[in-house]
Amino acid sequence: MKTIHTHYIGNAAKMKKLADRSVNLVVTSPPYPMIDMWDEIFSRQDSKIEKALKKQDGPLAFELMHQVLDRIWKEVFRVLSPGGFACINIGDATRTIRERFALYPNHARILAATQALGFTALPCILWRKQTNAPNKFMGSGMLPAGAYVTLEHEYILILRKGGKREFTSASAKENRRQSALFWEERNQWFSDVWMDLKGTRQAMGKKKNRNRSGAFPFELAYRLINMYSVKEDLVLDPFMGTGTTTLAAMAAGRNSAGYEIDPTLLENFYDKCKDSISQFSSAIQHRIDFHKEFVQVRLDDGKPIKYENSYYGFPVITRQEKELVFNIPVSVEQQTDQDFVVNYDMPPRETINAVTVPPDTTAVPGSSSKKDKAAGSLFPDFDAEAPEP
Repeated sequence: MKTIHTHYIGNAAKMKKLADRSVNLVVTSPPYPMIDMWDEIFSRQDSKIEKALKKQDGPLAFELMHQVLDRIWKEVFRVLSPGGFACINIGDATRTIRERFALYPNHARILAATQALGFTALPCILWRKQTNAPNKFMGSGMLPAGAYVTLEHEYILILRKGGKREFTSASAKENRRQSALFWEERNQWFSDVWMDLKGTRQAMGKKKNRNRSGAFPFELAYRLINMYSVKEDLVLDPFMGTGTTTLAAMAAGRNSAGYEIDPTLLENFYDKCKDSISQFSSAIQHRIDFHKEFVQVRLDDGKPIKYENSYYGFPVITRQEKELVFNIPVSVEQQTDQDFVVNYDMPPRETINAVTVPPDTTAVPGSSSKKDKAAGSLFPDFDAEAPEP
């Protein structure tokens, strides 16, 4: 298997290189309006924003910044295929203007704009980011009543274009089955609160014009890509930044495209792709190891497992996992200045001996007292015999 990854230097408000309905999934994080590190990039696209900031008109600056983003969301809607998803990581902003501290609700403004375009909003994810700040309070500290709640979460908005995606051909259905998630991953990843992912600060290029980026962690993009697309889908990031979504798409066996207005962020990107090959394999191996640990704990607790993965031979909870298989990235080739090809191999077959299955295993009533990092991270069991969607 091969996947193609293309990046374009330019404003995503005009993604002329992408055809209508050509993208299956968007995973992105835009500049956050009213966060001062992004003031300059917004002001360069609309001089009225700089004037509003100088006049200390916070509401006007907020609205004008979002009007810049509105143009990108319109293009995203155009290129997204029916049934496709857009996952937008965005945080609200707090700012003091004219000695008045206020919240600027970025997530609500984006939801309003995207729904007006025709997107359907689905339940979002709250990403609870850990903070290293020594003092959690803002405002008057311990003295009521002038303190402010500290923002320690961001939103991952989940939007869909049209109705449910249809998989009609035999090959499409097979590819969907091979792209399945493990049962325990589904339970953890489809929670509406993510508390296990830390924020990240990525290195900037040598010609950096600011000291940090707004990049999200690899694991965030990797989860979303596996949750809302299948192998060989096209994943788009209209705010490509340092390329995290592209790297996650490579690891997940998806094609990708990205737009970035600041070329310095993509310096040495090819070297970064090549250096990440071993990390891609590690991410996949981690998923397999996590599953084996989960299965072993379940079997040790006397809980039956009815199904077996046809490729690896290890037990799985549902029949929807029987054809799950990972394609391992083995090399990255640069075709042009903007195009990269990733080549994949199938992993060595595992055997059932990787997990010890006790003979005549029977269910044990009640929950287990044993807790490990796999079992402890899961939600309570749901019906493993549920019919396929």
